[in-house]
Parts: sequence; C-alpha cells; structure tokens
Amino acid sequence: MKQQILIFFKAFTNSFKDILPIIFVIAFFQFAVLQQPMPNIMDIIIGMFLVILGLTFFIYGLEMGLFPLGESMARAFAKKGNIWWLLTFAFCLGFGTTVAEPALIAVAKEAANVASEGGIIQSSEVEQLKYANGLRYTVAFAVGLAIVIGVLRIIRGWPIHYLIFIGYVLVVLMTAVAPTWIIGIAYDSGGVTTSTITVPLVTALGVGLASAVKGRNPMIDGFGLIAFASLTPIIFVMIYGMVIT
Repeated sequence: MKQQILIFFKAFTNSFKDILPIIFVIAFFQFAVLQQPMPNIMDIIIGMFLVILGLTFFIYGLEMGLFPLGESMARAFAKKGNIWWLLTFAFCLGFGTTVAEPALIAVAKEAANVASEGGIIQSSEVEQLKYANGLRYTVAFAVGLAIVIGVLRIIRGWPIHYLIFIGYVLVVLMTAVAPTWIIGIAYDSGGVTTSTITVPLVTALGVGLASAVKGRNPMIDGFGLIAFASLTPIIFVMIYGMVIT
C-alpha cells in the first residue's frame, strides 16, 4: 500500500511538472502583457488542481491497466497463430476506441452545427445527429482499417515509409477532387482521432505484437500504427463528403 502511494505521488509530481509550463505562460501574459489581475483566481487554482489530478489518474491507469492489457492480448493472438482473429481484433480495437474518442465526438458535433448553418445539411436536430454519427463512424472505420494495415506491416515486415508515402499521395489526390467544405474537417479528423483512448491501446498493440513476432524489433516495428490511424481518416472523410454532397 505504501509503495502504491509513493508511485501515485511520483505520478502526481510528474503531472504537475508537465502542467507547470502552461501555468507560467498564462501567468506571464496575464500579468506582464495584459497587466490585469487573474479573474476568479480560486476557481482557476481549483481547476488546475483537478486537471493535474485527472492527468495523474489517467497516466497511472494507463501504466497499470491499458498498456499491459494491449500488449498481453497482442502476444496471445500472435501465439494463437490465427491471423484472421488477430486482424479482426485489430479492426475492432481501432473502430471501438475511435467511436468512443471524446475529441472526435466534439469535432463531429461542431462540424454538424457548422454544416447546418452553411446549408450543407438541413437545419434539424435529426439531420445534424445523422451527419455527426456518419462522420464518427466513417473515421472509426478508417482507423480500424488503418490498424489492420499496420498489423499486416508488422507481420509481413513491410517498410513503413512506402506505405506512408502512398497514403499521403492519396491524401493529395483526394484533396484535389473533394468538396472544399469537407477538406478542413477531414484533416482535423485525422488529428483528433489519435487521442486519449486510441493512442494507448493501439501503441500497446503494436509493441506487444512486434515483441511476439519472431524477427521483429519492438522499437523499429512496434511503432507506426498511430501514423496510419491519423492518415486514413483524412482520405475516408473526404470520400464521405463526396458521397453526401
């Protein structure tokens, strides 16, 4: 118990150090540039404390549960020797974590509101919900497919730079033909996809699989899944925009 408290306190201290630069930046511009007192100082202090506490619990939870879980499941599927179950698991992991991604939910909702105001879709709650869900599931499918490609790359030993190059060529080509109103949303979707839920589990999957597959180096082959997960949603969201136009 004492050891767990010490580990948690260390995690809390590290989280505080991570947040400290943000505190300095805000304080500098508030007092030195704007030269104004900090509004609602007690609320800000309490809020900062809750942010640090939440970040501590999040990182502590990743190290305790998600990283070991992802790695152990990847090793178990690799030892099972059935590539189809492994690919199915990879797709479901990518799809499920992306659908639950808070950042993607927020972006999809905001995109639906703007699309409604811009006349892209009808100004009704049903249409906005339909648009937002369509965007989320499109991104989730793209991420699931990206994780499948990444897993195949680890198993087959394909060079990552060739796949990334092909992906960005497709992005450029799609940008040239996609509706202009969907391009910004597509690029942002690629960024928000790889966030708090997706990154830890997908990273653990890649490292665990590379550790279990003979001839693969976890440092060289275990990483790179996140790059695919950021790239494919851009392509698929632009396709989504072309379909609904």
